[in-house]
Amino acid sequence: MHRSAPRLSRILACAAVPVMLVAVGCSSDSGSDGKKNAGSSSSGTAGSKSPEPTVEPAKFTDLPDPCASIGKKTIEDLVPDAKKKGGTAGGSTDLSVRSSCSWNGLDDQGVKGSQYRWMDVGFTRFDSDQSLGSGAKRATADYTKQVTKAKESEGAKKVAAEPAAGIGDEATLVTYGLSKTDEDFVYATVVARTGNVVVTLTYNGAGYAGAKTPSSSDIVKGAQKAAKEAVAAVGKTEQSAGSEDSSPAKGGSEDAEKSPEKDTKKDQADAKGDTESEDSPKSKATPKS
Repeated sequence: MHRSAPRLSRILACAAVPVMLVAVGCSSDSGSDGKKNAGSSSSGTAGSKSPEPTVEPAKFTDLPDPCASIGKKTIEDLVPDAKKKGGTAGGSTDLSVRSSCSWNGLDDQGVKGSQYRWMDVGFTRFDSDQSLGSGAKRATADYTKQVTKAKESEGAKKVAAEPAAGIGDEATLVTYGLSKTDEDFVYATVVARTGNVVVTLTYNGAGYAGAKTPSSSDIVKGAQKAAKEAVAAVGKTEQSAGSEDSSPAKGGSEDAEKSPEKDTKKDQADAKGDTESEDSPKSKATPKS
């Protein structure tokens, strides 16, 4: 009886050893699997992050010379006896973003009176911006604003607007009448968008000293002809694909500093001042009462 008790203790101790080993082995394997699973999960999360989509590059990276954007022959036909045949350039802080030019002239016909004509063209270019959108999208928004602005011209009468086919990617013709200096002026404004550039051309005229008021159809034809030439001038500035200037959109900081919106108030004030002075010519002829 005394000899069998120690033997039984040894048997029970040996039986307990495999159980402990199994427990340790399970614990070790579990820890290894946990690390692998955690690594896989982390790696999967990092790999699933997609790159930020880039905005399409702007089609045009420069603007044409506004005073050379309309042919000399067209200027002679539409603005007889122009004071400056080469046009008067408008002020701008960056001619690659915003530019303009105007012409005006008084064709004195003696006892038959005088015919006055005024024309101006303006270009606004928009760069592509990662935060603001593509240049074309930004230009489309400005195009809509310019059409609204033309239709809401102060003192305008009989305002009408319609699409102008065959001018740029999209274009609108706005016509209206305006009375000032005791004369009736006929206006036609063509707002067109080509790629990331908005072109705004205004042509108007009046008869002085008994001369007939120009017909709306003549003013409209002249405005559309000049607008087509201005849009074509923008097309000539397009650079070949793959050039360094045709890179994806920049970040918002640098482009925002050169954004056309910063010059808007100044340019509008300049344009308003030019229009008011040139639309009231100091003619030798005496205006009709």
